[in-house]
Amino acid sequence: MTPAEIALIVFVCIYCGALLGMFLRYRLPAHHLRESSKDVIKLGIGLVATMTALVLGLLIATAKSSFDTQDEAIKHTSAKILLFDHLLSIYGPETQETRDLLRRIVAARVNATWPEDRFQDVKLDVPESTVATYGIEARILQLSPNNDAQRWLQTEALRIGTDITETRWFLLGSQGRSISLPFLVVVVFWLTIIFGSFGLIAPRNATVIAFLFLCALSVTASIFLILEMDQPFEGLIRVSSTPLRYTLSHLGQ
Repeated sequence: MTPAEIALIVFVCIYCGALLGMFLRYRLPAHHLRESSKDVIKLGIGLVATMTALVLGLLIATAKSSFDTQDEAIKHTSAKILLFDHLLSIYGPETQETRDLLRRIVAARVNATWPEDRFQDVKLDVPESTVATYGIEARILQLSPNNDAQRWLQTEALRIGTDITETRWFLLGSQGRSISLPFLVVVVFWLTIIFGSFGLIAPRNATVIAFLFLCALSVTASIFLILEMDQPFEGLIRVSSTPLRYTLSHLGQ
C-alpha cells in the first residue's frame, strides 16, 4: 500500500476511536464516569501518550536518518562521477568514447530514477546500465599508459569507479523499508486508545468533534511524513535529483 492509503487507514482508526469513546460516554452507567474514574483514565492515558510520543519521535528519527543517508549517497556519487570524468579527460583523447558512455549511463539513470511523470514507476536497478558500467571498467583496464602520470590517472580512475559502484550497491541494498509494520501497528493502536479516552471524557458537541477531527488529522499527517521519508525515491518527498543533473550537465566538458 502507498503511504497515502496507510495514512487514510490510520486516520479512520484514530478518529473512529474518538467517536466510539463519545458513543460509550452516553451508554455507560453514570458511576463509571465519576471523577475518581476519570482520574484513573487520565493517569493511564498520560502513560500511553508518553510512550506514543517517544515511539513517534523514534520513527521520525529513523525515517529521517534513512532519507538523509540516501541523499548523502546521491551527492557523494555525483561528485565522484564528475571527478571520474575529469580524470579521464586529463588522461587523453583515447578516453573520449568511455566518457561518452559514462554520460549516457548517467542520463539513463537520472531518467529512470526521477521520471518526468511522477506517477511512473521508479527503476533504481537498470540491468542495461549495470552491464554498461562494467564495460567502462573494462575499457579503463584496457588503456595502455605511456608515462607515470597516465598510470596514476588510470589507477585513480579505477579506484573512483569502484567507489561509485560500491555506493550504487549500497543504495540498491538499502531500499527496504526501515519502519517495521508491527511497530507502526502498535503505535496506531496506542493512538486509537488515546483518542478513544478523549471521546469518553469530552462532552459531545460540534466544537469537540471538529477539534478531535483536526487532532486526528495532524497525527495522521505525521505518520504520512514518516512513511514518505521511508521511501526516498518515490512519492511526494523524494531525494533531490539536482546533484546528478548538475553532474550530467557538466560531463564531457
